[in-house]
Amino acid sequence: MIRVLVADDQAIVRDGLVTLLDLAEDIEVVGAAADGAEAVRLVDEAQPDVVLMDLRMPNVDGVEATARITDRYPATAVLVLTTYADDDSIGGALQAGARGYLTKDTGRVELAAAVRAVAAGQSTFAREVGDRLVRGFAKPPAPVRDRFPALTSREADVLDAMTQGHNNAQIAADLFLSVATVKSYVNSIFAKLGARDRAHAIAIALGRD
Repeated sequence: MIRVLVADDQAIVRDGLVTLLDLAEDIEVVGAAADGAEAVRLVDEAQPDVVLMDLRMPNVDGVEATARITDRYPATAVLVLTTYADDDSIGGALQAGARGYLTKDTGRVELAAAVRAVAAGQSTFAREVGDRLVRGFAKPPAPVRDRFPALTSREADVLDAMTQGHNNAQIAADLFLSVATVKSYVNSIFAKLGARDRAHAIAIALGRD
């Protein structure tokens, strides 16, 4: 069972998310917070696997709450769910340690799938967020292989694909590799970049960390 905490300052949205998530047999909502400060406090108490985090909230906003949660509880995945998909919001969330970024037009099935993905250690992004990454809203000033000489040529190819929002299966197909080989490259990239997870590695590659 995946334990989820919902954080959103709008009661109608918060209650709706709780109801939607409770429909999934493998997801249990263990708390709901109205602001970032309450979210951090409830994470201390409930120890959820995933925090579904809004960004624009009073007192402590979602970015600061995400940073506090990921610092204290690295195993807890933060999945941003917000109305905003601007460069500053996306970059701030990734720098704070968010493992995924969705917008509030995400459907119920997609939302549940994203919760499962981040709980399993994967990253997930809304299409429009992936498109911004592809367009290079914070594009590195030089190719990955030039900026990170410790990476092998193939690791650089894999990291490039990661910044474009491709998952391991897509990267494997594009580079004619097995998924297991891609996973090995990804783990090596994490180690060489000092990245906590996939989202952190992408943020580093995009110059946002």
